[in-house]
Amino acid sequence: MALKERLRSHLQEIIRERDAYLATEGHFYVQQYIRQEFSQWGIAESHEFLVGAKTHSNWVLNLPAQDQVNRSEILIGAHYDTVPGSPGADDNATGISVLLEMARAFHAEPARHPIRLVAFDFEETSYDRAGSTHYAHSLKEQPLRLMISLEMLGYCVSDPNSQNYPIGLKYFYPNQGDFIGLIGNLKSIPDLIHLRRNIRQAGVGCEWLPVPNKGKILPLTRRSDHAPFWDRGDRALMITDTADLRNPNYHKASDRLETLDLDFLTGICHGLITGIRSL
Repeated sequence: MALKERLRSHLQEIIRERDAYLATEGHFYVQQYIRQEFSQWGIAESHEFLVGAKTHSNWVLNLPAQDQVNRSEILIGAHYDTVPGSPGADDNATGISVLLEMARAFHAEPARHPIRLVAFDFEETSYDRAGSTHYAHSLKEQPLRLMISLEMLGYCVSDPNSQNYPIGLKYFYPNQGDFIGLIGNLKSIPDLIHLRRNIRQAGVGCEWLPVPNKGKILPLTRRSDHAPFWDRGDRALMITDTADLRNPNYHKASDRLETLDLDFLTGICHGLITGIRSL
């Protein structure tokens, strides 16, 4: 099956209401789907954390490097929960679908660095309670080569003035929402440049933004699972179609499969796999 059709198949399984409290059946189904898919390529491990009295789970798959040289890991994450009332096609079934295809790809042809894939729970909440925050804290002093957050990858529109920005940035970037954005801390600038080149070679427009001071100068840039890793001091970046700065279906019941551009998503997935493999 071609990459585009595999991504479509994942999306069809994942797109459903899956809030951890108000859509528990869908939330459990998607958890088990991720576990099942990861288990094809290695040992799927559950990283559990408590929020109040409720246990939540991040799902983790570790894949070895192409050789035995001791290199630090690249951690790639995407959240699988949604806000109440939304089936979460772009937010974030697209990110999880690409994560699952990365598992297949890096199992078949390993990268230079070990790869750790993490499906995060409870992102659609507060920073302190998010699965990525709990996971980042659990790593303690363990160094990472890079952390990548996959956050909404499938909405593309070529209409003029379809892309919005925080104040000031519109003068430096396109006004059409037909590119994928890479947002990283200053440490990650070489990786931003490398991944942008590979994504563009896959036929997808790509723009990058380096952000100082852990993103605190521009709070919108912290709205995903990379933020706890910025705070840890890691090289970290977010890959995003810019969410509600472009997508009118953000956090709504209308965030459905038919609103996505699967050619755009497929190009991003292909470009990322190629780029990450050669970091």
